[in-house]
Amino acid sequence: MAASNIANMTSGGAVKGGNGPAPYTAQTVQQEANADGGTSATAIPKNPPFVPSYAPDSPFANSEGVIGAPNVDLAEEAVNLSLAETTYKANIKTIQTASDMMDELLDAFDKRV
Repeated sequence: MAASNIANMTSGGAVKGGNGPAPYTAQTVQQEANADGGTSATAIPKNPPFVPSYAPDSPFANSEGVIGAPNVDLAEEAVNLSLAETTYKANIKTIQTASDMMDELLDAFDKRV
């Protein structure tokens, strides 16, 4: 989500009274623990979906020169990217550790037989 939000942070659109596509709606990810283990992630649109921005030269501007700019904070998205990377690395390490433990267990059984 963070990469998509960053890529579209300058994708303005029409607000009420303007002509053109709607502004990009930034999304956040909500993660929840499942009762049977694991987690699930759900994409949730940010609220408000856009903020008014003065851009009278935009083809999407209304009569007051206002367009809708995506509700994206670059600093927040950078933190989200870093958090996603750290979480991914931790998950890989957990899988690697479980695999190493299984290998050790199998080696112990081989030595006993």
